[in-house]
Amino acid sequence: MIKVAPSILAADFTKLGEDIESVKSADYLHFDVMDGSFVPNISFGVPVLESVRKITDMILDVHLMIDTPIRYVQKFADAGADIITFHIEAEKEEYIQKTINEINKYGKKAGISLRPDTPVQKIIPFLDSLDLILVMTVEPGYGGQKFLDEMLPKISELRSIINIRKPDCDLEVDGGINIETARICVEAGANVLVAGEDIFHSADRAAHIKELRGH
Repeated sequence: MIKVAPSILAADFTKLGEDIESVKSADYLHFDVMDGSFVPNISFGVPVLESVRKITDMILDVHLMIDTPIRYVQKFADAGADIITFHIEAEKEEYIQKTINEINKYGKKAGISLRPDTPVQKIIPFLDSLDLILVMTVEPGYGGQKFLDEMLPKISELRSIINIRKPDCDLEVDGGINIETARICVEAGANVLVAGEDIFHSADRAAHIKELRGH
């Protein structure tokens, strides 16, 4: 089953509750946390997540684009995250498994994200512990970027490995996702599609979510 995760980074924060209500037919609600250090942009953090948790029972898919994410796992878990994904490049190698374990300790699903230049091999030692792998199909840190077609072989390679090693692990893509790029990502093996502007700028968001799923 293809899942869709609207990114609230593209929502109108003057009417965030209404915007979240308008995408409630989606599978996840994607929450991009940027610290201005690991990535050059700054977005939002724990207080916004706490507020969002109060107004929706959607699955909150939290993507941490922050340095040393193990420091903040408990805060985001307590704030209402259901899935916590961190960047493999943002944590010291000896702390990657500890970060996964910390996420699981609070009863949350754990994910690891890969920047475009990070090879698939980096994630292999941790695959058996993961619920989700997020392939960035743009450089993390900004919305509205153009999809990087060269990420398709990475998606296909990961799908082949997942099917053998951890079939229940989700393979998520984020960056430049629209109807056309969603189709080629699904063909390559992705099953979770993060889309921001493409959904929140559409006239009929529920219909667009359905179209992204392919039905």
